[in-house]
Amino acid sequence: MDYLSLWQKYKKNNDTDAKHRLIETYIELVKIVAGRLSTTYGSNVEYEDLVSYGVFGLLDAIEKFELDKNVKFETYAQIRIRGAIVDHLRSLDWIPRSIRQKAKEVDAVFRRLENNFGRSVTDKEVAAELGVGLKEFYTILQQIHNLNVVSLEEQLTETNIKTISDEADNIPENIVCGKEIKDVLKNTIDQLPERERQVISLYYYEELTYKEIGAILNISESRVSQLHSKAISRLKGKLA
Repeated sequence: MDYLSLWQKYKKNNDTDAKHRLIETYIELVKIVAGRLSTTYGSNVEYEDLVSYGVFGLLDAIEKFELDKNVKFETYAQIRIRGAIVDHLRSLDWIPRSIRQKAKEVDAVFRRLENNFGRSVTDKEVAAELGVGLKEFYTILQQIHNLNVVSLEEQLTETNIKTISDEADNIPENIVCGKEIKDVLKNTIDQLPERERQVISLYYYEELTYKEIGAILNISESRVSQLHSKAISRLKGKLA
């Protein structure tokens, strides 16, 4: 199939049939993104719902994609699809207020202690500051996990969209700014404790599931979830 011809028909002539064929061509991207996010949010949201949210992102990507920009559509579309799913998850507000409050408390403790100590703090130190035992601290990490992941997904999506758009526009000052944002994020991730850094890298950059990460690191999926949640709380504190 001549995809360029299909794109030109849609963009130049607003050809409805061409648009439908583009949707059919790239719908698999939605299934891929939804399938990966389902491993994280599957206990709260059905896979089919994630796909339906992602379709809005695909439609948005097809509508806004510009042929003359030096950007691969698949890369641009997956970011838009992920962003649409995350936006819908936030709008559902399925995370109780009590969990949101706990997440704020944990983030604040990580930020305060690491600013004071100038290093990554231990689980015992955070638990003590929260006034709970280690077992309860790990339970809290499990509870706030989904909220934390949504927060970081939003930041990564916004950063990626801005960087891709600026590079495509070839505006020097914007390109520099976009790369600086990514550099700050990378440097912040590099400062994480080793296990947390590995989880973030394997999940966001290698796009592995918790099960796959657990097998690589020889730990349980629940432990991967705890490490992921701690890493995000640290990142939010540092990026703030």
